[in-house]
Amino acid sequence: MTARTVESPGWPGAAPALSVLIPFLRDDPSDLLAMLDGEATVLKGAVELVVLDDGTGDEALTRRLVDRVSAMALPIRLITLTRNEGRAIGRNRLATAARGSFLLFLDSDMRPDRPDFLSRWLAEAQETRPAVAFGGFSLKQASTAPRFALHRAMAASGECLDHLERAKAPEKYVYTSNLLVRRDVFDSEAFDPAFSGWGWEDVEWAMRVSRRHPVAHVGNPATHMGLDTAADLARKYEQSAPNFARVSTLHPDIVAAYPSHRVARLLKRVPGLGIWRPMLKRAALAEPLPVRLRAFSLRLYRAALYAEVV
Repeated sequence: MTARTVESPGWPGAAPALSVLIPFLRDDPSDLLAMLDGEATVLKGAVELVVLDDGTGDEALTRRLVDRVSAMALPIRLITLTRNEGRAIGRNRLATAARGSFLLFLDSDMRPDRPDFLSRWLAEAQETRPAVAFGGFSLKQASTAPRFALHRAMAASGECLDHLERAKAPEKYVYTSNLLVRRDVFDSEAFDPAFSGWGWEDVEWAMRVSRRHPVAHVGNPATHMGLDTAADLARKYEQSAPNFARVSTLHPDIVAAYPSHRVARLLKRVPGLGIWRPMLKRAALAEPLPVRLRAFSLRLYRAALYAEVV
């Protein structure tokens, strides 16, 4: 694997306590980098950024990012891969390239909801030294375009929860979109490279870690800007079925309590599943239908996919 590395002028002399790890594929993380760089003056080198282009193959984008890196006040390292490694392997690579004693996994399509986002994470790391802490995410800055209405509705009801609600099932509500991990914890429990495609590698990691360490939930959210259309969301669910099978095998005691698993087991016994499952997808994609009905149809479609692998 060929990897090109570019570092900002402030990188060599920095001694960061917190490393922010940002993977991307066919996205431009420039807006996120600009927002984070706005805190550089108060952070005084205590926070670094490590950015991974996981095989986008866009030379024009690479040149723009190299120019941005050279002008940034925060210490930053940009790693550009010639081919895609995948979500789990890429995040493990980012951790290896980082120097901080805490790692903040932050997706490239996230936007901090507060101007002191990094300062709050740095204080959390230094004052409470959590093994794992998830900051949450919101839809505060996300698009309200009608084509994203289904994803907005599903995210708002199932994922964009406050920290007190998330803490009721701590290992379930852990995503690499805004996740703080102490380095010694990650060194002992990295992401499983056997996961490929989309979905479940972060939840499986949290299940594994939660058996040995407490998982904290804090209120330091960022907006998930990368909402999907209904068709893209359905495609991701289709990709995720093998990963769901793997996590179900690795952690049957935890997954058995998940509604998606319980419904999948019930659907497995329903005759003609392969015939009516496409009908659920069509209902989810039908924009004239009420969003609540479409969301119900898509969740049921996901469970019907998982019924094939549980």
